[in-house]
Amino acid sequence: MTPYDVIVPAGGAARRLGGTDKPGLTVGETTLLDRVLAACAGARSTVVVGPTRPTTHTGVRWTREQPPGGGPVAAVAAGLDLVTAPTVLLLAADLPFLDRRTVDRLATALAEAGPAVAAAVLVDAGGRDQPLAAAYRTAPLRTALAAIGEPAGLPLRRLTGGLARLLVADTDNVAYDCDTWEDLEQARERDRS
Repeated sequence: MTPYDVIVPAGGAARRLGGTDKPGLTVGETTLLDRVLAACAGARSTVVVGPTRPTTHTGVRWTREQPPGGGPVAAVAAGLDLVTAPTVLLLAADLPFLDRRTVDRLATALAEAGPAVAAAVLVDAGGRDQPLAAAYRTAPLRTALAAIGEPAGLPLRRLTGGLARLLVADTDNVAYDCDTWEDLEQARERDRS
């Protein structure tokens, strides 16, 4: 498999959760962030962009987007400064069911797609692509970042939307994210069953 690095944006304001530290919330007895980090075990390097938090995983590199809270594109910009692999996965910090199998599927799909494809993006059961559950070729992602100028406050699709991509079906329903208290409770119920 092609070596890959991982960037986990984890500095958002969690407005729909009243500003709660979303990556620190738990499903089962494990934080959302630790669940995502467990899925990244095959990465050469894992960079978390956001405030340093306790984690059970070693070897995580921490950095901050500029300005802090500057949004997902600013987080990607900060994370790209620390990655060197030809492939980088962007993984949201609030994916409680993300697993290593899916991470490896994304990296493999991108490697097998050939150089004309710049991204392998997970597509959820509702048909929505998930740019924060995706593998990207590092060089085209850097080129796209340079082309948009100042990254703070920009939506992620502004960065990733123009990249040639392969859509990868979420056959295991791991793209489920926790944006609201209701989402979190449903994730906890799913975890208990």
